[in-house]
Amino acid sequence: RLVGQQQEINNLIQGRNAADEENTRLKNEFSNLNQKFKDKSQELKDTEECAQKKEEQNRLVIKKLEEEYTGLNTCCTDLLNDLEKLRKQEAQWKTEKSGSDARIKNLETDLAEAREQVKELQSICSNLSSQVAVKQEETSQKDCDVIRAK
Repeated sequence: RLVGQQQEINNLIQGRNAADEENTRLKNEFSNLNQKFKDKSQELKDTEECAQKKEEQNRLVIKKLEEEYTGLNTCCTDLLNDLEKLRKQEAQWKTEKSGSDARIKNLETDLAEAREQVKELQSICSNLSSQVAVKQEETSQKDCDVIRAK
């Protein structure tokens, strides 16, 4: 009976030793897992910090882009207004040019008519000069005749 109990004690001691070894192995595994958990937690924290920094940078970039967009939008509006003014001015200039072209054409026509009149008047003047010369000759001749007659 004593040997049976001794055997049972030995079996229990072996079971306890096996349990202690399993417990030590589990503690080591738990310690390793706990360290991995801490490492992963730190990695997650670092990743979250990095993501937060990136998000802040992205917000700043977006804000700058929005400001730049607003500035460009204002610039585009100003340019469109300037373009519209220039188009109106161009239309006004075209109208003025058309009027000026018509006036120039009328003046050219008037000039051509005036040249024709000048030619006619020059011809008349030439004829009248010839007639005056003839009349002066006649008058001279008559003066001579009057002088002889006296």
